[in-house]
Amino acid sequence: MAETLFKKNMSKKTRKLLKNKLTILGLFIVILVVFCAIFANIIAPYPNDVTGTVNFSSMNLAPGKENIFGTDEIGRDIFSRVLFGARYSLVMGVMVLIIAIAIGVPLGLIAGYWGGKINGIIMRLTDIFLAIPSIILAMAVAAIMEPSLRNSMIAISFGWWPWFTRLVQAETLKLKNEQFILASQGIGASKWRIAFIEILPNCLSTIIVKASTDIGFVILTGASLGFLGLGAQPPAPEWGTMVAEGRVYLPMMWWQTTFPGLAILVTVLGFNLLGDGLRDYFDVRVD
Repeated sequence: MAETLFKKNMSKKTRKLLKNKLTILGLFIVILVVFCAIFANIIAPYPNDVTGTVNFSSMNLAPGKENIFGTDEIGRDIFSRVLFGARYSLVMGVMVLIIAIAIGVPLGLIAGYWGGKINGIIMRLTDIFLAIPSIILAMAVAAIMEPSLRNSMIAISFGWWPWFTRLVQAETLKLKNEQFILASQGIGASKWRIAFIEILPNCLSTIIVKASTDIGFVILTGASLGFLGLGAQPPAPEWGTMVAEGRVYLPMMWWQTTFPGLAILVTVLGFNLLGDGLRDYFDVRVD
């Protein structure tokens, strides 16, 4: 009976989710960006222009039939570079969240379930990192290391894991006194088993919603580091780096910054809309 009610409830939520136009728009954008990233070498009209050499005959061409997004200062096709740039942004978003979840979730489980001094130490450490704005911390860490895509991902991860730690710790505190946890304790289950086998699966929906809403902000932060010269380095077609390279030629060659900037805007918007829809579907609140 309970299983039937659960299925009916999920079915109702699914129908409601599919009727949400903004969520469907977000899903469409995300699928489109992922598709472009995977098949960029097939879709791109000039794949050799991604990091190509100088082409004097095609320098600074405005958007047209041959180059729908125009060309940059050395004749590279901007549309092709924007397509390949999707790979950099998605890799950035996914890898940062993997690192943040791998660090933050276990610490949150340990802090919430073990409690006491362990909880105090972990949460005070978390508070220290949360006291510093993520972008400032990422800039500071990235500035210490050699500028690269890999190092920028590490730098952003420094400021992202505490959010998952605090979130999972709060969820664990709510779950640790539930009947099924007390029953596991009663039959002698170890703390590690209870934390990672019993409690963690019940936190997954919250973690998924948090990750889906965060990935857009991670991409935006990565683009910001690229714009400041602390992320992927030229000639890599990273969107933030492309905006930084094109700003020198504003306002005459506006297309050099406009289209990479729009790519960032649309991608972040898509993930945010999808994240909002998933939050309503799982019926969780993520600060």
